[in-house]
Amino acid sequence: MAAETAAQFTPVIYMLGFGVLAGVPALIISRLIAPRRRYNPVKFLPMECGQMPTGEGRSHFMMQYYSYILMFVVFDVMSIFLFAWASSLLLIPRTATLSIMAFLGIMFAAMGYALYLSGRKGIW
Repeated sequence: MAAETAAQFTPVIYMLGFGVLAGVPALIISRLIAPRRRYNPVKFLPMECGQMPTGEGRSHFMMQYYSYILMFVVFDVMSIFLFAWASSLLLIPRTATLSIMAFLGIMFAAMGYALYLSGRKGIW
């Protein structure tokens, strides 16, 4: 019994060994070859596309497409779970149908909230 279990994990052990044998020397060699540089304070200054920043650091962003992004996420997740549920509909018990109905209720509540947000002018 124990020999059969160990035989099942030999590919995993081989992959772990290969990862260690390939990874550790690569890390050591890159550490040895990498150039050493002194501390440069200009390197840690805030930059905008390589230039010194000008003006305010923060600005106001309109979130006018937030509700549409939220609707996309709801439809995306809903379609994935509905496809999985529908493809195994005849093989699952009836209680799974109740759980998918609860899931759809939660998703449609999120969809209703997204539709409510889409009607607002200034979201943030």
